[in-house]
Amino acid sequence: FKIVSNGTDSHLMLVDLTPKGVSGSDAENALERAGITTNKNSIPNDPLPAMQTSGLRVGSPAGTTRGFGPGEFRQVGKWIGEVLDGVSAGGDNSAVEAKVKAEVLALTQRFPIYNR
Repeated sequence: FKIVSNGTDSHLMLVDLTPKGVSGSDAENALERAGITTNKNSIPNDPLPAMQTSGLRVGSPAGTTRGFGPGEFRQVGKWIGEVLDGVSAGGDNSAVEAKVKAEVLALTQRFPIYNR
């Protein structure tokens, strides 16, 4: 994947999905099924229409609010890669999405939003 800004200057990243041949809309939907919230987003000179897009916007505030550190964010990145590799390959990606969703739920249970 290519980060459009060539790095992270803020809590948001814009990822160019064109090298994987995945639309932002398909990526957003697959990641949502896997328990990871992102948003489709246009990239500069986007060849796809606004309802599909070639990019994906990923943010860190939800993770930092939970107390994620570098290791947890690396894991989230790996999960995003797993899901999007499956989307790129075509076919049924439901097993990958279900596996990642179970792992996401396990991680978020370790880092609750509110400590009681």
